[in-house]
Amino acid sequence: MMPNTDLTAGTESAATLFAALGDPTRLSLLTTLSDGKPRSIAGLSGGSGLTRQAITKHLNVLEQAGLLHATKVGRESHYGFRPERIETMRTYLNGVSRQWDDALDRLRAYVER
Repeated sequence: MMPNTDLTAGTESAATLFAALGDPTRLSLLTTLSDGKPRSIAGLSGGSGLTRQAITKHLNVLEQAGLLHATKVGRESHYGFRPERIETMRTYLNGVSRQWDDALDRLRAYVER
């Protein structure tokens, strides 16, 4: 069975997304920002128990994965959610799911022969 070249090409991008989302703090930050309201580092760090430097580090990982975008507002950066990257991940997962479904169908047909 040959791997789906579309999925193979998207593996690195998907891995970057999954790695970014694999940390509970980053997932929490993304969940907060998913309401569509951009926030500053100060707005995101309030009440979290994390330093601004720690929040900045996590935001940078999410931004590098394409899940956030930063906009300068005066001296601050405001971070906003980029939902199109989640759609990219959904498309990738749907492709992987189809591959597994196809493999299971082939296995079922083989066993039934």
